[in-house]
Amino acid sequence: MNDQASVFVVDDDREVRDALQLLMESVGLPVECFESAHDYLERFNPEKPGCLLLDVRMPGMSGLDLQARLAKERLCPPIIIVTGHGDVPMAVRAVQAGAMNFIEKPFNDQALLDSVHRAIEKDAQQRGDVSRLAEIEGRFAKLTPREREVLKLVVAGRRNKLIAADLGVSQSTVEAHRARVMEKMEADTLSELMRMMLSLDPY
Repeated sequence: MNDQASVFVVDDDREVRDALQLLMESVGLPVECFESAHDYLERFNPEKPGCLLLDVRMPGMSGLDLQARLAKERLCPPIIIVTGHGDVPMAVRAVQAGAMNFIEKPFNDQALLDSVHRAIEKDAQQRGDVSRLAEIEGRFAKLTPREREVLKLVVAGRRNKLIAADLGVSQSTVEAHRARVMEKMEADTLSELMRMMLSLDPY
């Protein structure tokens, strides 16, 4: 569990916000409350880990609109819908669009806390994946155009001799490029290099 993770509550009902804040703080989770989707977006920081407790039906920007806006971000907190009974069809739409869960009002405290903890764990995993991908992208950016050509052919399964023929260079030149690719990408094996490239596809 990420100790720095926060629970972001977006709901236009102050009583609901206060109840959610008290519940989250009772188990030691930091909470930030917002009375509207616009209020949340104005202070949104993709670098802050946590999860989002989101009402669906709100004045102005709806919860679904906020979800669609956040979906464009490379990093955004997992979303849990907290909704009134009349908003269940909209909540289902939100889950189909990627929300982790929806909890009906009045909510069961333990069920909501369990869902929040799962969402925070998911957020930590997502952030780890994004961090690893950024590292791979950084390594890839250091390759020369020729090294990228060699890399593409190596990952495609071409042998050094055939790569040399394709590029019109000597086999020893290909071997030298290949060694630099492995070094710059920090790959110990070909299979490790291929996994990296799959994460960058298309590259």
